[in-house]
Amino acid sequence: MVDQLDDVTIRPAAVSDAETIARIHVASWREAYAGIVPATYLASLDEEFRKNRWTEILTGDGSRTWIAEVDRRTVGFASTGLSRDEDAEPGDQELYSIYLDPEAWGRGVARELMRTVIAELPDGVPLSLWVLADNERAQHFYRRHGFAADGVEKLEELGGERFTEVRYRRA
Repeated sequence: MVDQLDDVTIRPAAVSDAETIARIHVASWREAYAGIVPATYLASLDEEFRKNRWTEILTGDGSRTWIAEVDRRTVGFASTGLSRDEDAEPGDQELYSIYLDPEAWGRGVARELMRTVIAELPDGVPLSLWVLADNERAQHFYRRHGFAADGVEKLEELGGERFTEVRYRRA
């Protein structure tokens, strides 16, 4: 059994967190999607590109990003904002991303991030997210937090291959 982390701190992200978020984003993708997404695509993920993109996100309007820290070390993040779905109602929210340093997986960090995201939602506001159909680990995590697949799917191209993404919603 993996040890749970007792002292997880969740705080709003700052622009100065962009580099760490980028590192975690790339590491998490490489681990989580190994065997699902082409290895060449995962190897091509660029931390500098991600850092620049996260700097833009963190200086822009419309999304919120939280950082998970353990012993003052960033081990994860989550980002939300207005739903980008065509059928979204005004004010509906979307979980854009939730990623952890693979060393923090299974230790309660993602649970604390998700609890924070949910607690920050106004009462009654639905939250949706998209997950690769082949990512069973993530789907199990989302179901444990009250999300359910709603039957909507879309195709996403990654590394020259097409993948099905499934939408999950929490009312």
